[in-house]
Amino acid sequence: MTPADLADLLRVIAAKVLVERGLDPEVLPAEVTVERPRNPEHGDYATNVALQVGKKAGTNPRELAGWLADALGAADGIAAAEVAGPGFLNIRLAAAAQAVIVTKVLAAGADYGTADVLSGTAINLEFVSANPTGPIHLGGTRWASVGDALGRILAAQGADVTREYYFNDNGAQIDRFANSLVAAATGAPTPEDGYAGAYINEIAETLLAQHPDALNLPDNERHELFRREGVELMFTHIKQTLHDFGTDFDVYFNESSLFASGAVDRAVEDLKTSGNLYEKDGAWWIASTEYGDDKDRVVIKSDGTSAYIAGDIAYFQNKRARGFDLCIYMLGADHHGYIGRLKAAAAAFGDDPNTVEVLIGQMVNLVKDGSAVRMSKRAGTVVTLDDLVEAIGVDAARYSLVRSSVNSSIDIDLDLWTKQNNENPIYYVQYAHARTCRIIDNAAAFGFASVAPDFGLMTSDREGELIRTLGEYPRVVASAAEMREPHRVVRYLEELAGAYHPFQSDDDMRVLPRGEEPVNALNAARLELVKATRQVLANGLGLLGVSAPERM
Repeated sequence: MTPADLADLLRVIAAKVLVERGLDPEVLPAEVTVERPRNPEHGDYATNVALQVGKKAGTNPRELAGWLADALGAADGIAAAEVAGPGFLNIRLAAAAQAVIVTKVLAAGADYGTADVLSGTAINLEFVSANPTGPIHLGGTRWASVGDALGRILAAQGADVTREYYFNDNGAQIDRFANSLVAAATGAPTPEDGYAGAYINEIAETLLAQHPDALNLPDNERHELFRREGVELMFTHIKQTLHDFGTDFDVYFNESSLFASGAVDRAVEDLKTSGNLYEKDGAWWIASTEYGDDKDRVVIKSDGTSAYIAGDIAYFQNKRARGFDLCIYMLGADHHGYIGRLKAAAAAFGDDPNTVEVLIGQMVNLVKDGSAVRMSKRAGTVVTLDDLVEAIGVDAARYSLVRSSVNSSIDIDLDLWTKQNNENPIYYVQYAHARTCRIIDNAAAFGFASVAPDFGLMTSDREGELIRTLGEYPRVVASAAEMREPHRVVRYLEELAGAYHPFQSDDDMRVLPRGEEPVNALNAARLELVKATRQVLANGLGLLGVSAPERM
């Protein structure tokens, strides 16, 4: 019996009890809440449904809980139901009923934890979108891991997810990048507002190798060559770095195309025609303060040129024209104002502002030997994705960056994440998977195939805790998708590993028989439990884009 099964049973029984007592069953919620108590001594599961509806139904909540306990006690699969406090209901399942979770995991396999609640929803998930003026820094690296994990989680709930990288190839920063490359190629100092670092010299050298006569070109042609080719070389590096990190995109969208195609001009005219831009001081403004922005934003400057937000507005319109039901933007800590301005853009087009979601990620710091790591070997002024991967590897980098809510800043302790022991969270989880694989491999030498498992024999607290933790996985994935919080999956995996390691280390929980002992029905049931644990660990790690090693 899964938590969802128990919730359904509770609702059916509660409705029946209310009707028998002459009370209105319509007071019941559509879904009854079932939770695992913090203290296992209180039962396997608990519900507050009696507290929730008792007074609405016209009865004392504790009395209603008593009626429910009596009815539940007679139901198949329920070992006991007890009233606690003012109307809580603590429930214990029969071992065989609880172990249905194991069979459901194994039957579903890689699909365990998936659902179709977002089926038919087309989501545009835009993340990273770093300027092509340098390697991806730690903030962008955080989005590369969190964004990719969120995309996998949303897809696991049935959504049609398009991962998109907005390629900022238009604007003053590209000119500064080109000027920096020219300076490096000619041996001149880095411009005051330019970009520095070994990567600038590397790109300049590559350009000169590909175009030996580049420095002999007229200034404007030389600048354009370094601009065009430099951006291409930088972005090629960015894409390869992301691919090696396990993050790939379905669409790379060029900002410049919005201007070249006239999309920005059309979007602005549409807003003027509909009256959703207002004119002040010779400029055109959008009232983004109505949607949480700290001030209204200029869309067309008084000199007639487009402000940066004009491209954002046209880009949103483009996304909706491509058929996306929801546009999720994953932006850095300094982009909080984008929440209001993007929602304002949606409203100005007559659209629902809720078609826009903006997630803001906070800062990432590296720590080694108790001190902050501030400089990159290659980029000079920032620490990059390449630096992090070189220090701790892809799996640890991805896992460490997804492990915390994006609303909080994080410190990544390089000493911790390189440890090969259970102090390292990723090692702790991956080692749990490797241990399950070892047991399953070793079981091949025994006669398990000829023995039917008896799940009713798994009555210990360790077995029950592990089974119930497996049963929570679908709810965790659903919650992570709904809340846009992939770190929920990470924390769940650590909880699952925390339930599995004591189980396997407990000599009383032996899966494989000793010596010449024959395989019995309890051994067979425990092997199925180990297989189910391996499956859920692999499924969860897969949602994070992290490997599930069979040996460590």
